[in-house]
Amino acid sequence: MATETAVADRWVEEFTRVCNQDEELQAHGKFFDCSYLLDMGSHKYQIVMHHGKVEEILVDPGPLDLRYQFLIRAGEDTWREFGKKEPRPMAHGIWAATFREDMELEGDLLVLMQNLRCVTRQMELLRVSGVPVHEEVSAPQQREPST
Repeated sequence: MATETAVADRWVEEFTRVCNQDEELQAHGKFFDCSYLLDMGSHKYQIVMHHGKVEEILVDPGPLDLRYQFLIRAGEDTWREFGKKEPRPMAHGIWAATFREDMELEGDLLVLMQNLRCVTRQMELLRVSGVPVHEEVSAPQQREPST
C-alpha cells in the first residue's frame, strides 16, 4: 500500500508540473476552470483546474470532498494503453476509447465540452507524465463494434 501511495504522489507531482508548464494548455486555458475526476480503477484522481493551471489533485477523494463536474472512467488496462507514447488505434483519445474501450464519460458533459480542447490536451499529457496504474495483468478489453 505504501508503494501505491508513493506512485500516486509522484504522479500527482509530475502531472501537475507537466500541465502547468505546457505552453499549449496555457495558451488555451485562460478560462479553464473546473474540477473533474479520473477514475483509473483502483484509484481515483480529482483534478482541480483554475485559469488553465492545476490547482490541486486529490487522490481517492471521499464523497464529502470537493464537488467535480464530470468524470472520465476506465479500467487500468485502458488507462495503461492510453498513456503509451504510441497507443493502439481506438485507445488514443477519449472519444475513440468510449466507442471501443471501456472508457465512460459521466456527469455534466456540457462542462467537458466547454473545456474540450484543454481536457484533450491534458489527456495527451498523460503520455508525458505516465499513468499511475499497476503493470499489465491481462489483455485490455475492447468493445465489439456495433453492427
